Amino acid sequence: MKKLIVTGANGQLGRAINQVYGGSSEYECVNTDVQDLDITDIEAVLKFVDAVRPYAIINCAAHTNVNGCETDVDNAYRINAIGPRNLSIAATRAGAKLMHVSTDYVFDGHASKPYTEFDTPNPEAVYGKTKLAGEQFVKEFAKDWFIVRTAWLYGDGRNFVRTMLGLSGTHDKVTVVGDQFGSPTSADELAKAIAHLLPTDNYGLFHGTCEGITNWADFTREIYRLAGKSTEVVTVTSEEYEKNTTGVVAPRPSYSVLENYMLKLTTNHQFADWEKAIAEYIKNM
Repeated sequence: MKKLIVTGANGQLGRAINQVYGGSSEYECVNTDVQDLDITDIEAVLKFVDAVRPYAIINCAAHTNVNGCETDVDNAYRINAIGPRNLSIAATRAGAKLMHVSTDYVFDGHASKPYTEFDTPNPEAVYGKTKLAGEQFVKEFAKDWFIVRTAWLYGDGRNFVRTMLGLSGTHDKVTVVGDQFGSPTSADELAKAIAHLLPTDNYGLFHGTCEGITNWADFTREIYRLAGKSTEVVTVTSEEYEKNTTGVVAPRPSYSVLENYMLKLTTNHQFADWEKAIAEYIKNM
């Protein structure tokens, strides 16, 4: 069987990857998380990859605490940049493919139309800067690589959807920003796209999000509608929200819609609409 090293295997995407390959007779997931493999340690990564001899490495590991990255800068660069560099070096040495997951935060969010893979990144938050550095290292050190940028991800684990549903149990109303636009994306949908690309030689940079556009407030309203919750959603601006938030708040892209342009140009794979994906997620919770 072809072995797939999955880093960050206990995260939302890592779990979805395991679901996709769970019944496969062709692929076997070799799961690792921070307690199993420190991707920031080049010697540990080389030793691990040399021992497994994988067909591919799927890197789902990341420092995703966006606000935390602003104050934990060194660690953010270690995990989001040095980690992918190390995995790229090891993949090349082992003759393995590298599938690396990146983010909409590589863009500044000042656009008025969806970003394609041909638009120039300009990250403002430390999180986005470190993830872009990771992309650059993958391009530099991996031989056969895929980079898939995603956004507003939710799946099996802690996420916006579960947080909002939790708040609905204790609040009659919740305050949510309405001036940040994007495409909520199911980890299951992203895992299917990764599985579609992985066996191919269709290497390069891809955007991978569910279809359609919404904002956080309207997304919350749809979550509550689907879950049968009566909690009121009060829409506020990002500026208003930040005034009432303690601690460091990283700059958020106000418009981070990604167009899956390369998938549409080079494959027949299509993501589900975000409304359909969230309905499926709520139904199966």
